[in-house]
Amino acid sequence: MIFYKTEEEIELIRQGALILGKAHGEIASLIKEGVTTAELDKRATEFIKDHGAQPSFLNYNGFPYSLCISPNAVVVHGFPGKHQLKEGDIISVDCGVYFKGFHSDSAYTHAVGNVSEEIQKLLRVTKESLEKGIEKAVVGNRLGDISQAVQQHAETNGFSVVRELVGHGVGRNLHEAPEVPNYGKRGQGIKLQEGLVLAIEPMINLGTRNVVQEDDGWTIRTRDKKPSAHFEHTVVVRKGKAEVLTTFDYIDKAKNL
Repeated sequence: MIFYKTEEEIELIRQGALILGKAHGEIASLIKEGVTTAELDKRATEFIKDHGAQPSFLNYNGFPYSLCISPNAVVVHGFPGKHQLKEGDIISVDCGVYFKGFHSDSAYTHAVGNVSEEIQKLLRVTKESLEKGIEKAVVGNRLGDISQAVQQHAETNGFSVVRELVGHGVGRNLHEAPEVPNYGKRGQGIKLQEGLVLAIEPMINLGTRNVVQEDDGWTIRTRDKKPSAHFEHTVVVRKGKAEVLTTFDYIDKAKNL
């Protein structure tokens, strides 16, 4: 069942999304060579709780951390731990905030120091694919319009789209209907209506689209062990132009300090 949000509910998601955006900025300010992924998780947990919210992922279906931290060939759902960031790594940070009864969800893939031109292109195109998908999240379009826009941009640039993992509705529950695949056909799927809140999240691979799950039951990595990138925003379907509720502004500020 799809739950359309009232303006009052969207405002609560917007407030939580601001906390989430600031938490992402805090994490971004710490990303450098030698830092462990566990340190990033600890800071995110502290920051979110200090701002009167809760980390959405912590204990979600047994997930034991506040962040999904996915370096290099890990696509999503990586566990924070002793892994030390090193020059040339890319690291996806996926985080959610639960505030006043509603969730928000966003992800950003960071480069640690200098990365190759090929990896820079992967990050840029994945972020652009997110933007292309968001452009289609408007009243009157179909869900497949979002999916097709993401897929076309990624594949036109020579990358592959993960099929097994999808975006989703978000609200009182972290994952709600409908699923939002990153591949599909224009004109297919449900018609988009005002008040539908979606987490759109392209997961784009440098090599093959195929993925495998690690023995921990959570971590998903590329089968060929080539890098993967992941960007995500929580957006609300509007007439004419989607409204992006989450923000990367605080990440951008942290990177420019």
